[in-house]
Amino acid sequence: MELIDVLVLVFTLLAIVIYGVYKTRNQQKNAKDYIKGGGEAEWWTVGLSVMATQASAITFLSTPGQAFHDGMGFVQFYFGLPIAMAIICLVFIPIYHKLNIYTAYEYLETRFDLKTRTFTACLFLIQRGLAAGITIFAPAIILSAVLGWNLFVLNILIGVLVIIYTVTGGTKAVSVTQKQQMAVIFSGMFIAFFIILNSLPEEINFSNALEIAGANNKMEILDFSFDFDNRYTFWSGIIGGTFLALSYFGTDQSQVQRYLSAKSKRESQLGLVFNGILKVPMQFFILLVGIMVFVFFQFEKSPLNFNPAAKVAVEDSDFSNEYRVLENQLIELQNSKSDLAYAFGVASKTEREAVKLKLKELNTAEFQLRDEAKTIIEKANDKIETNDKDYVFIHFVLNHLPRGIIGLLLAVILSAAMSSTASELNALASTTSIDLYQRNKKTKTTEASFVNSSKGFTLMWGIFAIGIACVAPLFENLIQLVNIIGSIFYGNVLGIFLLAFFIKFVQSNAVFWAGVITQIIVIIGWWLDWMPYLWLNLLGCGLVMGLAMLLQALQRK
Repeated sequence: MELIDVLVLVFTLLAIVIYGVYKTRNQQKNAKDYIKGGGEAEWWTVGLSVMATQASAITFLSTPGQAFHDGMGFVQFYFGLPIAMAIICLVFIPIYHKLNIYTAYEYLETRFDLKTRTFTACLFLIQRGLAAGITIFAPAIILSAVLGWNLFVLNILIGVLVIIYTVTGGTKAVSVTQKQQMAVIFSGMFIAFFIILNSLPEEINFSNALEIAGANNKMEILDFSFDFDNRYTFWSGIIGGTFLALSYFGTDQSQVQRYLSAKSKRESQLGLVFNGILKVPMQFFILLVGIMVFVFFQFEKSPLNFNPAAKVAVEDSDFSNEYRVLENQLIELQNSKSDLAYAFGVASKTEREAVKLKLKELNTAEFQLRDEAKTIIEKANDKIETNDKDYVFIHFVLNHLPRGIIGLLLAVILSAAMSSTASELNALASTTSIDLYQRNKKTKTTEASFVNSSKGFTLMWGIFAIGIACVAPLFENLIQLVNIIGSIFYGNVLGIFLLAFFIKFVQSNAVFWAGVITQIIVIIGWWLDWMPYLWLNLLGCGLVMGLAMLLQALQRK
């Protein structure tokens, strides 16, 4: 990187941290201040905070690469989100505000008992603690691979920056910094998008670019099939996605804490409506950036594998000559593809169909070469990640964007990592402090003692997340990994909440044991790969509700 990029990156990140500490200095005097941010948040602050919590660095690293390889179909994953937002606004938020609770799991004790509250809180702590580590690890391992920075140092750097303002400022610090982080994120992605368009040949406009992408099946958004081998369909998005979003936004403390900080029930509801309206277009746009990167590489050379570590591993092995043959074939193929792509821009409408068909054939051959390269990489070093989706966008940023803009895009990635991690640490500390420590402590503590213990738990979870990040393996596509971790636990927790809200005859013992059994079954199902992970949310929710009602009926008999 050039000096200007380093300066832009460092200035942006330090400005966010300093602003967060400054704005919330000496404002954490009691539990309401530290956990709910004083209950003063406006609806747009809530909406941006909810969005920033979900939009981690993984979103901006993995999603464009997902589109580059598989097209726009991933957007179906988010189709259930607006439905979930409406349900949460109508059901969850009124109950939470009526009870004036600090965590979602407090409600479960009022409806069931302490052990059910503790069980669901522990499920949240397990999955969110792991996810916090992945949220730090994802940008760190990719930046370390492409920039040559030390992975261990990067993990610690990201974690420490987040810990500084999250410990000192609590929920309010998270909220005020997330507004700045979202401004950086939106600015960076829009700038990247327009630079890509401007970098295409003069003959290729936006409409032509979409045609080229469509000719290669990248613009197929809707899939109405019921094929379980296909992870992303309209039905998995509407059904599985709704249950995942209901679980995440309705019962995950990292999100619940965001809208419980609003000044009123109405502000909470408006914040979630804002998120529901904006989230799907936002993900669509990020995928579209990936599509434009795909079109850009119709005219420019791209590596055989976007993970730099993969090339290094092969060059140091006995398979280097075999890999070099594939690289030469790729260069010849890309030269032909570039000529065709240029011809497409000046071709008449009748000629374009033939050009598109040839382009599709060449792109199919290119991806076959990439698959062959993955096989060689695995032979050379089976510990190297061959799935390079997470490296596509960062490769484009570092090699094809102007100086200065590179620093801004790196700031986008790290800002996203910081915003999500801050929310997670804040929620982990709140749940640990309120649902476990304070609830089971025999003596009553002062407000000052409560704030200090919450800060201590924030620091503890921050260190834990850094530890997870330092030992985490790279797993296929990172955005999928985070959603898989959530899907293993979310359905079960959602089912327990739905039982609490709507099934009044079911009591505590039946719910608790149904939850334990369900969690075991879902983990086995995921391990044996019974179904795509999105459907695990529906399985867990339906199973815990059915088992609880059955156990309650048997108990009565």
